[in-house]
Amino acid sequence: MRRLLQAAAILCLAATAQAQNGMYQTTGALKWGPAPAVFPKGAQMAVLSGDPTKSGEYTVRLKMPANYRIMPHYHPATENVTVISGSMSAGMGDHFDKTKGMKFSRGGYASLGANVHHFAWTTEPAVIQVHGMGPFQLTYVNPADMPKR
Repeated sequence: MRRLLQAAAILCLAATAQAQNGMYQTTGALKWGPAPAVFPKGAQMAVLSGDPTKSGEYTVRLKMPANYRIMPHYHPATENVTVISGSMSAGMGDHFDKTKGMKFSRGGYASLGANVHHFAWTTEPAVIQVHGMGPFQLTYVNPADMPKR
């Protein structure tokens, strides 16, 4: 019995240590601001963890309005995307072509390897979560697609 209590105490201490080293954030606590200038105007971004401008892991959320488009682009590192609310569509290639896209609803997930050319759009408001290794960079396939602010 004593060993069972000791084992339970050790497990409780381990769980407490993990919680103390973890991070919790409620949806209402997110600090939304304008998305970086590399995104078309109208999107908002919130940083959940890490610093997307520096080396290391990061997690951000991007809130996009209805009828929002991100023209063909790529990233130097793998990009992992989860749809949190609404829906978004995405396709791969050098040209924006909705017929080559796929719709992702809430809970949908995509992982795009480094340098994979892709594009995205919404038909309704959507929030996506993006995580990967920073620094985050987005390069447009056609430099003329870079938003002008």
